[in-house]
Amino acid sequence: MGALGLTPDDIEAVEVEVWPDAWLGFCLFEAIGTQWRLGPGGPSGLDYTAIPVAASMLGIKRQELTNIFPDLRIMEHEALAVMAEAAE
Repeated sequence: MGALGLTPDDIEAVEVEVWPDAWLGFCLFEAIGTQWRLGPGGPSGLDYTAIPVAASMLGIKRQELTNIFPDLRIMEHEALAVMAEAAE
């Protein structure tokens, strides 16, 4: 932010509610937020190879990951829609 001449006061705080059953999926999505696959048209989806490593670092067990993955896919889909809309 500083490189752009911004301070935390320049950013409007927005509170977002995350349901408890989606919390681990949200944390994982946030952790892999830099792991987008890019094509000629922009982001095409998350790099799924990063998921197990990030999940492990967050303490998410492999068995839990099976239950979290559908939530992660929904967040990925919505993020792609927002990015596509912003590119228009």
